[in-house]
Amino acid sequence: MAERCIRLVAAGLAVLAILACDGARVAVGRAAAPPGQPEGSWSTRSSMTTERGEVGAAVVEGRVYVVGAYSGATDANEVYDPQTDSWQRRAPLPHGLHHVGTAGLGGKLYVIGGYEAVGGRATNTTYEYNPASDSWRELTPMPSPRGALVCVVFGGTIYAIGGQTGRGNSQANEAYDPGSDSWSTRAPLPTGRDHLAGAEVAGIIHVIGGRSNFDFGRNLDLHEAYDPQTDTWATLAPLPTPRSGIGAAVLNGRIHVLGGEGNQGTFPQNEAYDPAWDSWATFAPLPTPRHGLGVVAIGDAIHVVAGGRTPGDSRSGLLEVFTLT
Repeated sequence: MAERCIRLVAAGLAVLAILACDGARVAVGRAAAPPGQPEGSWSTRSSMTTERGEVGAAVVEGRVYVVGAYSGATDANEVYDPQTDSWQRRAPLPHGLHHVGTAGLGGKLYVIGGYEAVGGRATNTTYEYNPASDSWRELTPMPSPRGALVCVVFGGTIYAIGGQTGRGNSQANEAYDPGSDSWSTRAPLPTGRDHLAGAEVAGIIHVIGGRSNFDFGRNLDLHEAYDPQTDTWATLAPLPTPRSGIGAAVLNGRIHVLGGEGNQGTFPQNEAYDPAWDSWATFAPLPTPRHGLGVVAIGDAIHVVAGGRTPGDSRSGLLEVFTLT
């Protein structure tokens, strides 16, 4: 059984270990109830110079980069400096894209997959942006063309997971090594889906929510966790509110999942997963419900940028920041 288990132990919390084995969850060693959850608060910062939706966002050297869009400025690349609360336009994407996967690693920004702004075809391009030279270069393409995927960094590797190929949902889990400019195929995502979110905590990649085949009337509450060291997956506590078109970021050891869209409109939910307890808690809601947004953490704050206020093709340039104090 141990070979098929993911052990999730929160740093400093010896009272609890969670074994996620072949889709089952077993909590052991629980000595007390989890501590109370702070609600947190929101503030508004300077808006982007362009209004966009279905963006990609990532942090590089303490700054937030926001790229692409479903419509409008589809090749835009803007960077936010939280120290000065200011935006700057940078070299645009080589061509317009939306629903891309993004990652910041080694002082560079990586933009992977997505859909072409003209024609909507799923692509497998891998682009690297160098802030020092304000320039882009194209790298080895991802094996599986797809958009509406999620990219998560662990151990110097970018994992590109899930998405939609244009013919159906993808279970692909492909790993990119910037050092060798090469891709490898890893154990597939158990449940193919698109418009999902992901984050890494303590060496485990959590893949959360999403939808079936572009249909936000078929939103999912799935929470599947991947251990890159054992190349295995497990099922953990589901997202309380099934959603897609979401974003996720880690704050104080918890994974906050924000925004989304569905038949009822856009979601304000800010629900956070605590790996130490395999449980979810509700925090202060997103002031402006949105989908197709960028969600990133810098220090003790989560930055939520861009995204549409209504389902479908809508846009904003909003930047709202969440903290626990």
